[in-house]
Amino acid sequence: MKVEIIAIGDELTSGRILNTTSSYAARQLFEAGYEIHAMHTIGDTPALIGEALKKAINEVDAVLVTGGLGSTDDDMTNEAVSKALNRPTLPNLEILSIVRAHLDEITSAHVGQLEKLAWLPEGAEVLNPKSRMAGYQLIHDEKPIFFLPGIPSQMKQLLSEHVLPRLATWHKDHYLTTYQRIFKIFSLPESEVNRRVGTLELGHAAHIGYYPVFPEVHLSLIIRDKRNRSAEKLFKSSCKAINTVLGDAIYGYDRDCMESVTGALLLRAGWRLAVAESCTGGLIAEKLTSIAGSSAYFLGGVVAYANELKTSFLDVPEDLLRETGAVSRETAEAMASGIRARTGADIGLSVTGIAGPSGGSPDKPVGTVHIGIATAEGTWATHFRFSGDRQQIREMTAQTGLDLVRKYLLQATGR
Repeated sequence: MKVEIIAIGDELTSGRILNTTSSYAARQLFEAGYEIHAMHTIGDTPALIGEALKKAINEVDAVLVTGGLGSTDDDMTNEAVSKALNRPTLPNLEILSIVRAHLDEITSAHVGQLEKLAWLPEGAEVLNPKSRMAGYQLIHDEKPIFFLPGIPSQMKQLLSEHVLPRLATWHKDHYLTTYQRIFKIFSLPESEVNRRVGTLELGHAAHIGYYPVFPEVHLSLIIRDKRNRSAEKLFKSSCKAINTVLGDAIYGYDRDCMESVTGALLLRAGWRLAVAESCTGGLIAEKLTSIAGSSAYFLGGVVAYANELKTSFLDVPEDLLRETGAVSRETAEAMASGIRARTGADIGLSVTGIAGPSGGSPDKPVGTVHIGIATAEGTWATHFRFSGDRQQIREMTAQTGLDLVRKYLLQATGR
């Protein structure tokens, strides 16, 4: 069953407001087994709205329209629908009574422009009149057309509570069974991921997509089957093959993020982490604490930006800083060891580097980073040379630090 999504609003076409409703609707419909034929964004111009709507009705099995249902002068969806489909607007008495009752509670003024909410194209069936959210369904040329508000929270509620249930009963066996997995990959460039996966013979039914999401690469595997005969088997075998060729470069799947995966490993191991950050300025701590429940495994950290704090709080020797500099393997090791000793953590993680755009030298150019780890087994540091602007270098450093902890935990716990 093909569905087209049309988003309406000058605020969208001007770029003033990000169109999040279409992407959300597309994901929900796709995961429910529908084929997304097209997605359009149109300004508040009745002629263009009507043209897009008529074209969609001729090409797909169902249409979802968002936006332009309010009471202001620039809300023109109902007007456009009425003219394009030759359906005169008529007052919906239930909505009209609700509008009037609501206004009676707050003002004695004339109903005025809010009555516009009650005038809908002929044949419109309001999705949920008591909710005070604009939204209705039309059946035109035996095809369902859903009109939802452009306010994201309202659109999401009506989509899940009314649109998806109605679509599910529209055609028997209308949907495709969908198997999808997003592989979250770090430390391998997109070209290498492509090369490795390209060696696999997954078959034409397995659809692979590559999406660089800095600093990661996301690989999408999608298999859809109407009869559901062999899709599940192909999906499982394809997942195993992709895991085999990419190995531990895959850190997670679907909604995972590096901080949630690393945190889950710490929790399973019963270990606690503390961080000492310099060039990342607290970014690693921010990532870790963005996960609910992280207090179970993250003790905290320090931003030891100045050398004085490295020596006074992390016990990095002053002569070491004079001899090797703040950005060095030795300093990273001392910082990791110092934060572990100070906090009693099982793992101490440290980062020190030159994020730029200034501060580099021929021996230590911008992007030079050392990441240290201290555990009961010992202390070590790894040298990296990252590229990009200041924020990209900081992001790569934070992500790499968490990835090193992740890989250490995998090895230490035998997972």
